[in-house]
Parts: sequence; C-alpha cells; structure tokens
Amino acid sequence: MIREQIEAKLRAAFEPVHLEVADESYRHNVPAGSESHFKVIMVSDRFVGERFLTRHRAIYGVLSEELSDGVHALALHTYTLKEWEGLQDTVPASPPCRGAGTLA
Repeated sequence: MIREQIEAKLRAAFEPVHLEVADESYRHNVPAGSESHFKVIMVSDRFVGERFLTRHRAIYGVLSEELSDGVHALALHTYTLKEWEGLQDTVPASPPCRGAGTLA
C-alpha cells in the first residue's frame, strides 16, 4: 500500500519516463510486513539541469508525509533520460543491511 502511494505521488509530481519503486524492507531488521525501506529508480525530464541533491530534495518534499509516518529509508537513483541511456538501464544494487537478521 505505501509502495503504491509513493509511486502515485512520484508519477504525479515528476511525470517520469521510467519509475520503479521497490519495497526493500525484507532486507532490513524490521518486523515482517513492514513497509519502511524503499528503493526508487526514476527517470524524468524534470531532472535536466538539476544536481542530484536538488532532485533528492524535491522527492523528499513530495514524500514528506510518508517520511514522517513510517518510511525509514529511501535509496534514490534519479536520472535524466540521457543519463539513463548512458547507464544501459543498470543501477547500483542496494547494500546489505548491517542489522539484518538480528531482530529479536
């Protein structure tokens, strides 16, 4: 449900040509069923001429409600179409959680 909210808000705000929102909560030290860690891969013309920090701040602004109410982490991969084409549709893998598997 939260993943769908994030996706809908990002589509409305950025009109991306490519968007992936992955729930990576299962990779972290959280109770089963948590929706707290997400990876966002977004390609948008709105990012042309914008630094990564500016792009990320814009996303945080759009998702401020989710970030203040349960979403603990966002791994953001933001690209222009030209940058995305240069990557040949690849993005860095998320690092493993340092506390995974230690939930008591």
